[in-house]
Amino acid sequence: MGHENDAASGGSAASGSGGSVAEQPHSPEVTDNLDTDQHGPTAPSEPGYTPAPVTRKPLGCLVEIAETLILTIIIFWLIQTFVAQPYRVEQMSMETTLLPNQYVLVDKLTPRFDDYSRGDIVVFNPVQHVDDQCSSAIDDQGDSSITPYIKRVIGEPGDMVTLQGGDVYVNGVKLDEPYVHGAATEPLTDQTSWTVEPGRLFVMGDNRENSTDSRSDQIGEVCTGDVIGRAVVRYWPLDTIGILQTPTYPDVPAAN
Repeated sequence: MGHENDAASGGSAASGSGGSVAEQPHSPEVTDNLDTDQHGPTAPSEPGYTPAPVTRKPLGCLVEIAETLILTIIIFWLIQTFVAQPYRVEQMSMETTLLPNQYVLVDKLTPRFDDYSRGDIVVFNPVQHVDDQCSSAIDDQGDSSITPYIKRVIGEPGDMVTLQGGDVYVNGVKLDEPYVHGAATEPLTDQTSWTVEPGRLFVMGDNRENSTDSRSDQIGEVCTGDVIGRAVVRYWPLDTIGILQTPTYPDVPAAN
């Protein structure tokens, strides 16, 4: 699943200079004998004055533009890092809930205060850990070629997930999964039952026949620390806009 980033720029202002000076009015020749009245000689009137417009230095405009750009970039980075981030779906594993080239908005903020729940659609990095320990350093941490995956949470920490007869059972109760559109859920290895470890999630794609997920040794149970966030809204194309609802499983008991 890929992602895209956007940035905005500030406006610019143009500066100008110049002014006008009123022409001094023509006055008659001054003679030795000035016209006088009872108050004394008549003084010539002062010329009119128009103040020059305030000018702005080009360097000041560049500084303002730079400040606006820097502030915009900082705000955008903070939002994408801690609040929400758009992602483009590149895989078929979530069909028909999500199709390739659709865009989703991933909530990164609320998972910091609320645990992931069964039914959530999550985006995560499919990385391998040293000795399979979530607390250990991850391999290829600096590898930018890692493409995030998007799957649905099926098992929470402590849950027992079992595949039987094409259906999924959690803690002994069969899940009602309308999002798989009747497709059978078959194991991808010889293993058909898992007990989800603490700090991990058992995830599967809605397209069960074409999904590499926790059923395989390649992915396995996902460490919650590798989860980027919860997909909450599909916003592109425009005719597919909608909230990604989290289904409920009222009959499934909590993990022991």
